[in-house]
Amino acid sequence: MIISFNGDHGSGKSTIAEKVSDALGYSRFYMGQIFRDMAKERGMTLAEFQKLSKYDPSADKEVDDRVIKLSKENDKFVIESRTAWHFIPNSLKIYLKVSDQEAAKRVLKEAHKENRKNELIDAVSEEDVINNLQDRKERDDDRYQKYYGINIREESNYDFILDTTNLSVEEVFEKVLEFIKSKMNEKSN
Repeated sequence: MIISFNGDHGSGKSTIAEKVSDALGYSRFYMGQIFRDMAKERGMTLAEFQKLSKYDPSADKEVDDRVIKLSKENDKFVIESRTAWHFIPNSLKIYLKVSDQEAAKRVLKEAHKENRKNELIDAVSEEDVINNLQDRKERDDDRYQKYYGINIREESNYDFILDTTNLSVEEVFEKVLEFIKSKMNEKSN
């Protein structure tokens, strides 16, 4: 089974995708890290690279090609990607939501980690983070609508949607894993 995760910034996608891959013994692929690596290779911040991607579809195309290739080479993995649900239609599609205020709190907390610092240019308050996240959301939405004609936030695209705003990591993990296992049981019967 291929399990694809998408969701709001700060919703816990990365944490939960990692926990699910560990629990199931599946490989995990994280397209966000590929974008960060591609930005670094170009001497850019993630935000700068995302702005470039808005005008140059080759960056998204490179990531999308990797997603498609992974799905042809493997039948059991967890992937975190804005578009994997679209490019791997037979995946189990999970979307995690979170309120803007809770997202800002979580993102500020994560900003202290080395690999996330470049995402919050000049963001020092929750309000700054909310504004940055809104800008990023608009760029993402516009880009995927323009390139593929898809709405990455349309809930009908997903098999399971969970609002993580008032849930602990453990609660989110438990609910997501319970859903995944129920679908695995359905497939085996």
